[in-house]
Amino acid sequence: MGLRVTAGQRRRCIGLLRSAGDVWACVLEVNAWRRRRRDFPLVGYQELCRELAASGPGTFGDLDSTGARSVLRRFSDAWFAAAKRRKAGDATGRFPRRRRALVPVRWYHGTFTITGRRVRIPCAKGSRPLWVRLARNLPYPVEHIRSITLGYEGGRLFLDVTAEIPMTVYPPGEEPDPGRVAGVDLGTIHPYAVAGPAGQELLVSGRGIRAEHRMHLTDTKARRRAVARRAPRPGQKGSRRWRHYRRRARLVEGRHRRRVRQAQHEAAKAVITWAVQQRIGVLHVGDPRGVLDLPAGRRHNLRLRQWQIGRLIQVLTDKATLAGITLRLVDERGTSSTCHRRVPKPRGRIPTCPYCRYTGHRDLRAAATIATRAPGGGPTTSPAHLVLPQVITHRRAGRHLPGAGQSRRDPRRPPGRHHGIGWPAVARPTHPGGESLAHQARIHNTHHKPGER
Repeated sequence: MGLRVTAGQRRRCIGLLRSAGDVWACVLEVNAWRRRRRDFPLVGYQELCRELAASGPGTFGDLDSTGARSVLRRFSDAWFAAAKRRKAGDATGRFPRRRRALVPVRWYHGTFTITGRRVRIPCAKGSRPLWVRLARNLPYPVEHIRSITLGYEGGRLFLDVTAEIPMTVYPPGEEPDPGRVAGVDLGTIHPYAVAGPAGQELLVSGRGIRAEHRMHLTDTKARRRAVARRAPRPGQKGSRRWRHYRRRARLVEGRHRRRVRQAQHEAAKAVITWAVQQRIGVLHVGDPRGVLDLPAGRRHNLRLRQWQIGRLIQVLTDKATLAGITLRLVDERGTSSTCHRRVPKPRGRIPTCPYCRYTGHRDLRAAATIATRAPGGGPTTSPAHLVLPQVITHRRAGRHLPGAGQSRRDPRRPPGRHHGIGWPAVARPTHPGGESLAHQARIHNTHHKPGER
Protein backbone atom coordinates (compact mmCIF):
# COMPACT_ATOMS: atom_id res chain seq x y z
CA MET A 1 0.00 0.00 0.00
CA GLY A 2 1.48 3.32 -1.07
CA LEU A 3 2.40 6.12 1.33
CA ARG A 4 1.92 9.86 1.01
CA VAL A 5 4.78 11.43 2.95
CA THR A 6 6.51 14.77 3.17
CA ALA A 7 10.19 15.21 2.44
CA GLY A 8 11.06 14.97 6.14
CA GLN A 9 8.92 11.84 6.64
CA ARG A 10 10.52 10.28 3.59
CA ARG A 11 14.01 10.91 4.99
CA ARG A 12 13.06 9.33 8.31
CA CYS A 13 11.46 6.27 6.68
CA ILE A 14 14.50 5.69 4.47
CA GLY A 15 16.66 6.21 7.56
CA LEU A 16 14.82 3.34 9.27
CA LEU A 17 15.45 1.12 6.24
CA ARG A 18 19.14 2.09 6.22
CA SER A 19 19.40 1.31 9.92
CA ALA A 20 17.87 -2.10 9.21
CA GLY A 21 20.54 -2.54 6.53
CA ASP A 22 23.16 -1.73 9.17
CA VAL A 23 21.73 -4.49 11.39
CA TRP A 24 21.93 -6.91 8.47
CA ALA A 25 25.52 -5.89 7.71
CA CYS A 26 26.45 -6.20 11.38
CA VAL A 27 25.19 -9.79 11.50
CA LEU A 28 27.15 -10.61 8.32
CA GLU A 29 30.31 -9.07 9.81
CA VAL A 30 29.97 -10.97 13.08
CA ASN A 31 29.55 -14.26 11.25
CA ALA A 32 32.51 -13.44 9.02
CA TRP A 33 34.69 -13.03 12.12
CA ARG A 34 33.44 -16.29 13.58
CA ARG A 35 34.05 -18.06 10.27
CA ARG A 36 37.66 -16.82 10.18
CA ARG A 37 38.14 -18.17 13.73
CA ARG A 38 36.59 -21.48 12.58
CA ASP A 39 33.78 -21.01 15.06
CA PHE A 40 30.11 -21.95 14.64
CA PRO A 41 27.98 -19.26 12.94
CA LEU A 42 25.58 -17.13 14.93
CA VAL A 43 22.29 -17.80 13.14
CA GLY A 44 19.70 -18.70 15.79
CA TYR A 45 17.05 -16.06 16.41
CA GLN A 46 17.47 -16.09 20.20
CA GLU A 47 21.27 -15.92 19.93
CA LEU A 48 21.03 -12.94 17.58
CA CYS A 49 18.58 -11.19 19.91
CA ARG A 50 21.01 -11.60 22.81
CA GLU A 51 23.76 -9.99 20.71
CA LEU A 52 21.38 -7.16 19.85
CA ALA A 53 20.55 -6.57 23.51
CA ALA A 54 24.27 -6.49 24.35
CA SER A 55 24.88 -3.74 21.77
CA GLY A 56 22.88 -1.24 23.86
CA PRO A 57 20.18 1.32 22.94
CA GLY A 58 20.71 3.86 20.19
CA THR A 59 23.20 1.75 18.27
CA PHE A 60 21.12 1.74 15.08
CA GLY A 61 19.67 5.26 15.01
CA ASP A 62 15.87 5.62 15.15
CA LEU A 63 15.28 1.89 14.66
CA ASP A 64 13.61 0.37 17.71
CA SER A 65 14.27 -3.11 19.11
CA THR A 66 11.13 -4.61 17.55
CA GLY A 67 12.14 -3.51 14.06
CA ALA A 68 15.72 -4.70 14.59
CA ARG A 69 14.49 -8.10 15.77
CA SER A 70 12.41 -8.42 12.59
CA VAL A 71 15.64 -8.06 10.59
CA LEU A 72 17.26 -10.76 12.73
CA ARG A 73 14.27 -13.02 12.13
CA ARG A 74 14.57 -12.45 8.37
CA PHE A 75 18.28 -13.36 8.45
CA SER A 76 17.70 -16.47 10.57
CA ASP A 77 14.89 -17.73 8.31
CA ALA A 78 17.00 -17.16 5.18
CA TRP A 79 19.97 -19.03 6.68
CA PHE A 80 17.97 -22.07 7.79
CA ALA A 81 16.08 -22.18 4.47
CA ALA A 82 19.41 -22.34 2.60
CA ALA A 83 20.69 -25.01 5.00
CA LYS A 84 17.57 -27.09 4.42
CA ARG A 85 17.99 -26.87 0.64
CA ARG A 86 21.64 -27.89 0.85
CA LYS A 87 20.81 -30.80 3.13
CA ALA A 88 18.26 -31.98 0.57
CA GLY A 89 20.97 -32.02 -2.11
CA ASP A 90 20.22 -28.69 -3.78
CA ALA A 91 23.61 -27.13 -4.51
CA THR A 92 22.01 -23.84 -5.62
CA GLY A 93 21.07 -22.92 -2.05
CA ARG A 94 23.05 -19.86 -0.95
CA PHE A 95 23.51 -18.56 2.57
CA PRO A 96 22.84 -14.83 3.14
CA ARG A 97 26.25 -13.16 2.74
CA ARG A 98 25.47 -10.09 0.64
CA ARG A 99 25.00 -6.67 2.21
CA ARG A 100 21.90 -4.63 1.53
CA ALA A 101 21.57 -0.89 1.70
CA LEU A 102 17.83 -0.97 2.55
CA VAL A 103 16.17 -3.86 4.37
CA PRO A 104 12.37 -4.07 5.00
CA VAL A 105 11.31 -3.62 8.62
CA ARG A 106 8.30 -5.33 10.20
CA TRP A 107 6.34 -4.37 13.33
CA TYR A 108 3.85 -6.67 14.97
CA HIS A 109 0.43 -6.10 16.49
CA GLY A 110 0.52 -3.84 19.53
CA THR A 111 3.61 -1.86 18.53
CA PHE A 112 1.99 0.45 15.93
CA THR A 113 -1.12 2.63 15.84
CA ILE A 114 -3.61 3.04 12.98
CA THR A 115 -6.10 5.92 12.99
CA GLY A 116 -8.05 6.13 9.75
CA ARG A 117 -5.44 6.63 7.03
CA ARG A 118 -2.72 7.65 9.48
CA VAL A 119 -0.20 5.13 10.79
CA ARG A 120 2.27 5.70 13.62
CA ILE A 121 5.50 3.81 12.92
CA PRO A 122 7.45 2.85 16.07
CA CYS A 123 10.84 4.48 16.57
CA ALA A 124 13.58 4.23 19.16
CA LYS A 125 13.05 5.61 22.64
CA GLY A 126 13.58 9.35 22.75
CA SER A 127 12.86 9.91 19.04
CA ARG A 128 10.02 12.01 17.73
CA PRO A 129 6.87 10.02 16.76
CA LEU A 130 6.68 9.20 13.06
CA TRP A 131 3.19 9.45 11.53
CA VAL A 132 2.65 8.66 7.83
CA ARG A 133 -0.47 8.77 5.67
CA LEU A 134 -1.71 5.90 3.51
CA ALA A 135 -2.60 6.52 -0.13
CA ARG A 136 -6.01 4.82 0.33
CA ASN A 137 -8.18 3.32 3.02
CA LEU A 138 -7.30 -0.06 4.47
CA PRO A 139 -9.37 -2.90 2.97
CA TYR A 140 -9.43 -4.74 6.34
CA PRO A 141 -10.80 -3.83 9.78
CA VAL A 142 -8.16 -2.36 12.07
CA GLU A 143 -8.68 -5.08 14.70
CA HIS A 144 -7.77 -7.78 12.11
CA ILE A 145 -4.38 -6.29 11.20
CA ARG A 146 -1.51 -8.32 12.62
CA SER A 147 1.63 -6.65 11.26
CA ILE A 148 2.93 -3.90 8.99
CA THR A 149 6.15 -3.94 6.94
CA LEU A 150 7.88 -0.81 5.67
CA GLY A 151 9.55 -1.34 2.29
CA TYR A 152 11.10 0.53 -0.62
CA GLU A 153 10.87 -0.51 -4.26
CA GLY A 154 11.38 1.39 -7.48
CA GLY A 155 11.85 4.74 -5.72
CA ARG A 156 8.57 4.42 -3.79
CA LEU A 157 7.88 3.80 -0.13
CA PHE A 158 5.11 1.33 0.65
CA LEU A 159 3.56 -0.37 3.65
CA ASP A 160 2.80 -4.08 3.45
CA VAL A 161 -0.19 -4.88 5.68
CA THR A 162 -0.84 -8.41 6.99
CA ALA A 163 -4.32 -9.11 8.32
CA GLU A 164 -6.18 -12.11 9.67
CA ILE A 165 -9.13 -12.64 7.35
CA PRO A 166 -11.90 -15.13 8.17
CA MET A 167 -12.83 -17.70 5.56
CA THR A 168 -15.88 -17.10 3.43
CA VAL A 169 -19.18 -18.33 4.89
CA TYR A 170 -21.72 -19.61 2.35
CA PRO A 171 -25.47 -20.13 2.71
CA PRO A 172 -26.62 -23.74 3.08
CA GLY A 173 -26.46 -25.54 -0.26
CA GLU A 174 -24.07 -23.03 -1.89
CA GLU A 175 -20.78 -24.01 -0.22
CA PRO A 176 -17.98 -25.67 -2.26
CA ASP A 177 -18.54 -29.39 -2.74
CA PRO A 178 -15.42 -31.53 -2.03
CA GLY A 179 -16.71 -34.05 -4.55
CA ARG A 180 -16.50 -31.58 -7.44
CA VAL A 181 -12.92 -31.47 -8.78
CA ALA A 182 -11.52 -29.12 -11.43
CA GLY A 183 -8.15 -29.16 -13.16
CA VAL A 184 -6.02 -26.04 -13.69
CA ASP A 185 -3.38 -25.82 -16.42
CA LEU A 186 -0.84 -22.98 -16.14
CA GLY A 187 0.45 -21.30 -19.29
CA THR A 188 2.00 -18.15 -20.69
CA ILE A 189 -0.72 -17.12 -23.15
CA HIS A 190 -3.47 -18.35 -20.83
CA PRO A 191 -2.30 -18.04 -17.20
CA TYR A 192 -5.13 -20.31 -16.09
CA ALA A 193 -7.12 -22.83 -18.11
CA VAL A 194 -9.69 -24.58 -15.90
CA ALA A 195 -11.71 -27.70 -16.70
CA GLY A 196 -14.58 -28.44 -14.35
CA PRO A 197 -17.23 -31.10 -14.08
CA ALA A 198 -20.13 -31.39 -16.51
CA GLY A 199 -18.06 -29.85 -19.31
CA GLN A 200 -17.81 -26.38 -17.75
CA GLU A 201 -14.54 -24.71 -18.80
CA LEU A 202 -12.78 -21.39 -18.15
CA LEU A 203 -10.07 -19.67 -20.18
CA VAL A 204 -8.28 -16.63 -18.73
CA SER A 205 -6.38 -14.76 -21.42
CA GLY A 206 -2.99 -13.32 -20.47
CA ARG A 207 -2.13 -11.68 -23.77
CA GLY A 208 -2.23 -8.30 -22.07
CA ILE A 209 0.43 -9.44 -19.57
CA ARG A 210 2.60 -10.76 -22.40
CA ALA A 211 2.20 -7.48 -24.29
CA GLU A 212 3.20 -5.58 -21.15
CA HIS A 213 6.39 -7.65 -20.87
CA ARG A 214 7.24 -7.09 -24.53
CA MET A 215 6.55 -3.37 -24.49
CA HIS A 216 8.58 -2.94 -21.31
CA LEU A 217 11.53 -4.84 -22.80
CA THR A 218 11.42 -2.80 -26.00
CA ASP A 219 11.15 0.47 -24.07
CA THR A 220 14.06 -0.50 -21.78
CA LYS A 221 16.30 -1.36 -24.73
CA ALA A 222 15.46 1.94 -26.43
CA ARG A 223 16.29 3.89 -23.27
CA ARG A 224 19.62 2.10 -22.87
CA ARG A 225 20.59 2.77 -26.48
CA ALA A 226 19.74 6.45 -26.08
CA VAL A 227 22.00 6.93 -23.04
CA ALA A 228 24.77 4.49 -23.93
CA ARG A 229 27.14 7.25 -25.05
CA ARG A 230 26.92 9.24 -21.81
CA ALA A 231 26.98 6.24 -19.46
CA PRO A 232 29.82 6.49 -16.91
CA ARG A 233 32.66 4.02 -17.06
CA PRO A 234 33.07 1.37 -14.35
CA GLY A 235 34.33 3.05 -11.18
CA GLN A 236 33.54 6.54 -12.49
CA LYS A 237 31.03 8.75 -10.70
CA GLY A 238 27.97 9.51 -12.80
CA SER A 239 26.66 12.97 -13.59
CA ARG A 240 23.44 14.50 -12.34
CA ARG A 241 21.74 13.66 -15.61
CA TRP A 242 22.82 10.03 -15.23
CA ARG A 243 21.41 9.86 -11.70
CA HIS A 244 18.11 11.24 -12.97
CA TYR A 245 18.05 8.62 -15.71
CA ARG A 246 18.76 5.83 -13.23
CA ARG A 247 15.99 7.08 -10.93
CA ARG A 248 13.55 7.22 -13.86
CA ALA A 249 14.54 3.69 -14.89
CA ARG A 250 13.85 2.41 -11.36
CA LEU A 251 10.44 4.09 -11.36
CA VAL A 252 9.51 2.55 -14.71
CA GLU A 253 10.69 -0.89 -13.57
CA GLY A 254 8.68 -0.67 -10.37
CA ARG A 255 5.56 0.41 -12.27
CA HIS A 256 5.96 -2.53 -14.65
CA ARG A 257 6.20 -5.01 -11.78
CA ARG A 258 3.10 -3.56 -10.11
CA ARG A 259 1.11 -3.79 -13.33
CA VAL A 260 2.02 -7.44 -13.87
CA ARG A 261 1.36 -8.31 -10.24
CA GLN A 262 -2.09 -6.69 -10.38
CA ALA A 263 -2.95 -8.56 -13.59
CA GLN A 264 -1.97 -11.87 -11.98
CA HIS A 265 -4.25 -11.15 -9.05
CA GLU A 266 -7.10 -10.37 -11.47
CA ALA A 267 -6.55 -13.68 -13.26
CA ALA A 268 -6.56 -15.67 -10.02
CA LYS A 269 -9.66 -13.86 -8.80
CA ALA A 270 -11.47 -14.76 -12.04
CA VAL A 271 -10.63 -18.44 -11.47
CA ILE A 272 -11.84 -18.47 -7.85
CA THR A 273 -15.02 -16.56 -8.71
CA TRP A 274 -15.83 -19.08 -11.43
CA ALA A 275 -15.02 -22.00 -9.10
CA VAL A 276 -17.35 -20.64 -6.41
CA GLN A 277 -20.15 -20.30 -8.95
CA GLN A 278 -19.60 -23.92 -10.05
CA ARG A 279 -19.30 -25.09 -6.39
CA ILE A 280 -15.83 -26.52 -7.01
CA GLY A 281 -14.38 -27.92 -3.80
CA VAL A 282 -10.95 -29.15 -4.99
CA LEU A 283 -8.56 -27.67 -7.54
CA HIS A 284 -5.87 -29.89 -9.07
CA VAL A 285 -3.14 -27.59 -10.37
CA GLY A 286 -0.47 -28.89 -12.73
CA ASP A 287 3.00 -27.99 -11.43
CA PRO A 288 5.28 -27.14 -14.40
CA ARG A 289 8.21 -25.74 -12.38
CA GLY A 290 10.46 -28.54 -13.60
CA VAL A 291 10.84 -26.78 -16.96
CA LEU A 292 12.76 -23.97 -15.24
CA ASP A 293 15.79 -26.25 -14.87
CA LEU A 294 16.01 -26.98 -18.61
CA PRO A 295 18.32 -24.72 -20.68
CA ALA A 296 16.20 -23.51 -23.57
CA GLY A 297 18.18 -20.59 -24.97
CA ARG A 298 18.40 -16.93 -24.11
CA ARG A 299 15.02 -15.83 -25.45
CA HIS A 300 12.98 -18.74 -24.17
CA ASN A 301 14.64 -18.59 -20.76
CA LEU A 302 13.49 -14.98 -20.52
CA ARG A 303 9.92 -16.03 -21.34
CA LEU A 304 10.05 -18.70 -18.65
CA ARG A 305 11.24 -16.20 -16.05
CA GLN A 306 8.54 -13.74 -17.05
CA TRP A 307 5.98 -16.52 -16.64
CA GLN A 308 6.43 -16.37 -12.83
CA ILE A 309 5.02 -19.83 -12.17
CA GLY A 310 5.60 -19.72 -8.43
CA ARG A 311 3.74 -16.43 -8.06
CA LEU A 312 0.76 -17.73 -10.07
CA ILE A 313 0.53 -20.80 -7.83
CA GLN A 314 0.92 -18.76 -4.63
CA VAL A 315 -1.70 -16.18 -5.59
CA LEU A 316 -4.18 -18.88 -6.56
CA THR A 317 -3.48 -20.80 -3.32
CA ASP A 318 -4.12 -17.74 -1.13
CA LYS A 319 -7.42 -16.91 -2.81
CA ALA A 320 -8.56 -20.54 -2.84
CA THR A 321 -7.85 -20.90 0.89
CA LEU A 322 -9.84 -17.76 1.63
CA ALA A 323 -12.78 -19.14 -0.40
CA GLY A 324 -12.67 -22.52 1.36
CA ILE A 325 -11.38 -24.43 -1.70
CA THR A 326 -8.67 -27.08 -1.39
CA LEU A 327 -5.73 -26.78 -3.81
CA ARG A 328 -3.44 -29.69 -4.67
CA LEU A 329 -0.37 -29.80 -6.91
CA VAL A 330 -0.13 -32.70 -9.37
CA ASP A 331 2.29 -33.72 -12.11
CA GLU A 332 1.40 -32.08 -15.40
CA ARG A 333 3.81 -33.92 -17.66
CA GLY A 334 2.16 -35.22 -20.84
CA THR A 335 -1.19 -33.56 -20.23
CA SER A 336 -1.10 -31.46 -23.42
CA SER A 337 -1.27 -34.59 -25.57
CA THR A 338 -4.74 -34.99 -27.01
CA CYS A 339 -4.88 -38.77 -26.61
CA HIS A 340 -3.96 -41.40 -24.04
CA ARG A 341 -1.47 -42.81 -26.55
CA ARG A 342 0.98 -40.03 -25.51
CA VAL A 343 1.27 -38.61 -29.00
CA PRO A 344 3.75 -35.70 -29.49
CA LYS A 345 2.56 -32.31 -28.38
CA PRO A 346 0.43 -30.93 -31.25
CA ARG A 347 1.01 -27.55 -32.83
CA GLY A 348 -1.51 -24.76 -32.52
CA ARG A 349 -4.07 -23.89 -29.89
CA ILE A 350 -6.95 -25.97 -31.33
CA PRO A 351 -5.38 -29.14 -32.78
CA THR A 352 -6.98 -32.40 -33.92
CA CYS A 353 -5.77 -35.74 -32.58
CA PRO A 354 -4.93 -38.19 -35.40
CA TYR A 355 -6.11 -41.16 -33.28
CA CYS A 356 -9.24 -40.17 -31.38
CA ARG A 357 -10.19 -37.33 -33.78
CA TYR A 358 -10.79 -34.98 -30.87
CA THR A 359 -10.71 -31.28 -31.78
CA GLY A 360 -10.54 -28.68 -29.04
CA HIS A 361 -8.42 -26.23 -27.11
CA ARG A 362 -5.10 -27.75 -26.09
CA ASP A 363 -4.96 -26.07 -22.67
CA LEU A 364 -8.50 -27.14 -21.78
CA ARG A 365 -7.70 -30.73 -22.72
CA ALA A 366 -4.64 -30.55 -20.47
CA ALA A 367 -6.75 -29.14 -17.62
CA ALA A 368 -9.28 -31.98 -18.05
CA THR A 369 -6.44 -34.51 -17.80
CA ILE A 370 -4.97 -32.76 -14.74
CA ALA A 371 -8.36 -33.00 -13.00
CA THR A 372 -8.14 -36.81 -13.17
CA ARG A 373 -4.63 -37.05 -11.72
CA ALA A 374 -3.88 -37.78 -8.09
CA PRO A 375 -1.43 -35.67 -6.05
CA GLY A 376 2.06 -37.09 -5.73
CA GLY A 377 2.42 -38.16 -9.36
CA GLY A 378 -0.21 -40.88 -9.38
CA PRO A 379 -1.44 -42.48 -12.61
CA THR A 380 -4.15 -40.86 -14.66
CA THR A 381 -7.69 -42.10 -14.80
CA SER A 382 -8.98 -43.95 -17.82
CA PRO A 383 -9.55 -41.69 -20.86
CA ALA A 384 -13.21 -42.65 -20.73
CA HIS A 385 -13.57 -40.55 -17.56
CA LEU A 386 -12.37 -37.35 -19.24
CA VAL A 387 -15.10 -34.71 -19.52
CA LEU A 388 -14.69 -32.82 -22.78
CA PRO A 389 -15.48 -29.07 -22.96
CA GLN A 390 -19.06 -28.09 -23.60
CA VAL A 391 -19.44 -24.51 -22.29
CA ILE A 392 -16.33 -22.28 -22.35
CA THR A 393 -16.22 -19.04 -20.36
CA HIS A 394 -13.62 -16.47 -21.47
CA ARG A 395 -12.01 -13.87 -19.25
CA ARG A 396 -9.19 -11.34 -19.72
CA ALA A 397 -6.60 -10.36 -17.13
CA GLY A 398 -5.06 -6.90 -17.04
CA ARG A 399 -7.81 -4.44 -17.91
CA HIS A 400 -5.83 -1.77 -16.07
CA LEU A 401 -2.88 -2.09 -18.47
CA PRO A 402 -2.16 0.68 -20.99
CA GLY A 403 -4.07 0.23 -24.21
CA ALA A 404 -6.77 -1.93 -22.60
CA GLY A 405 -9.56 0.17 -24.10
CA GLN A 406 -10.34 2.15 -27.22
CA SER A 407 -9.58 5.43 -25.47
CA ARG A 408 -6.28 4.26 -23.92
CA ARG A 409 -3.36 3.70 -26.25
CA ASP A 410 -0.11 2.37 -24.88
CA PRO A 411 2.35 5.28 -25.26
CA ARG A 412 5.18 2.78 -25.75
CA ARG A 413 3.53 1.26 -28.81
CA PRO A 414 4.18 3.20 -32.05
CA PRO A 415 1.02 4.09 -33.98
CA GLY A 416 0.47 1.56 -36.71
CA ARG A 417 -2.04 0.80 -39.39
CA HIS A 418 -4.74 -0.22 -36.92
CA HIS A 419 -4.37 2.79 -34.65
CA GLY A 420 -7.99 2.95 -33.50
CA ILE A 421 -8.45 -0.72 -32.62
CA GLY A 422 -8.51 -1.59 -28.93
CA TRP A 423 -6.21 -3.91 -27.07
CA PRO A 424 -5.08 -6.59 -27.51
CA ALA A 425 -6.91 -7.50 -30.72
CA VAL A 426 -10.32 -7.94 -32.26
CA ALA A 427 -12.30 -10.51 -30.30
CA ARG A 428 -12.46 -13.89 -31.97
CA PRO A 429 -15.85 -15.54 -32.55
CA THR A 430 -16.79 -18.16 -30.00
CA HIS A 431 -16.81 -21.82 -30.92
CA PRO A 432 -20.11 -23.59 -31.57
CA GLY A 433 -21.74 -24.29 -28.22
CA GLY A 434 -19.36 -21.97 -26.39
CA GLU A 435 -20.15 -19.04 -24.16
CA SER A 436 -18.36 -15.75 -23.67
CA LEU A 437 -19.31 -13.69 -20.63
CA ALA A 438 -16.99 -10.77 -21.36
CA HIS A 439 -18.42 -7.27 -21.18
CA GLN A 440 -19.81 -6.11 -24.47
CA ALA A 441 -18.23 -2.69 -24.13
CA ARG A 442 -14.78 -4.26 -24.09
CA ILE A 443 -15.18 -6.52 -27.12
CA HIS A 444 -14.48 -4.83 -30.45
CA ASN A 445 -16.04 -6.79 -33.27
CA THR A 446 -15.57 -4.18 -36.00
CA HIS A 447 -12.53 -3.98 -38.23
CA HIS A 448 -11.39 -0.53 -39.27
CA LYS A 449 -10.33 0.03 -42.81
CA PRO A 450 -7.36 2.32 -43.57
CA GLY A 451 -8.46 5.91 -43.19
CA GLU A 452 -11.70 5.00 -41.42
CA ARG A 453 -12.48 6.13 -37.88
